[in-house]
Amino acid sequence: MKLAFIIDPINKLDPGHDTSVALMESAQTMGHQVWVTQANQLTIIDGKAWATMQQVQLKPVSLVDGIWQAEADWYQLSNEILTCLDEMDCIWMRTDPPVNVPYLYTTYILDLVDPAQALVINSPQGLRNANEKIYALQFTSVIPETIVSQSKAVIEKFVTEKEAAVLKPLGGKAGEGILFLKSGDRNFNSLIEISTKQGQEPVMVQEYLPAAKDGDKRIILLDGEPIGAVNRIPTGKEFRGNMAVGGRVAAVDITEREQEICKVLGPRLRKDGLYFVGIDVIGGYLTEVNVTSPTGIREIDRLDNVNLGTKVITWIEKTVKQRK
Repeated sequence: MKLAFIIDPINKLDPGHDTSVALMESAQTMGHQVWVTQANQLTIIDGKAWATMQQVQLKPVSLVDGIWQAEADWYQLSNEILTCLDEMDCIWMRTDPPVNVPYLYTTYILDLVDPAQALVINSPQGLRNANEKIYALQFTSVIPETIVSQSKAVIEKFVTEKEAAVLKPLGGKAGEGILFLKSGDRNFNSLIEISTKQGQEPVMVQEYLPAAKDGDKRIILLDGEPIGAVNRIPTGKEFRGNMAVGGRVAAVDITEREQEICKVLGPRLRKDGLYFVGIDVIGGYLTEVNVTSPTGIREIDRLDNVNLGTKVITWIEKTVKQRK
């Protein structure tokens, strides 16, 4: 197979952490061609999606004393070539947020990929429809009490009732801009004004879950089924567990309650073409559904002595064969 990965500049990726690299390594090890491109290298010619791509050869990381180690020259790129994306078997859209106008334009270009020729992960329409914060609100039976508003009065009423809450920008990533709100905080008005851009932009506000101190669990779902999980635990004075802000990772099982959450989500994820997803769960409640470039594979592989990339690529092989 030929797999194309639409990623951020490869020299900016961390081979010991980034899930995109783990997936590319697995595809290469299983004998497939791996190509890389960036969102700004996509174009439309004669009504079809094309991209300026480079084939990549990777030197896989190795686990040394419990840490992924990569060589300094861990990748080599071929010369650039303009290729119709219909010539690929699978196309991964793994550009990091924010989901801004250029990101949306990229999904429009990917709409032109012939589904009979290439599998796009995740579905361009699914990416447009699934804001990583708001998407969870359709699963009200498994989420904490949540509002979305730009109104200071509405947010203040909610926080007063709950005594404590967590505010999340709707377009944020990696824990950026998440705030802990407490009733009576003298900075409350300023925090809301800044977060909502003076009441012009809505934010999500969720009831604070005390279980957050014990960790924010990332569960990876493949075609609606859970395949692995890692716990991200806040450190120091930080209340966020995100790895990007220093959260400590630990091995963890997927509980019966979390299996139930996945069963609630699974049918909708499959319907929306959201094949590779990372959900966040705190204290048995779903808090986010990550669909753009969910990460966690490297940590799960290291802690559980597994290879989720191989499982994902095996599923792609089967799925592509069935579609053609």
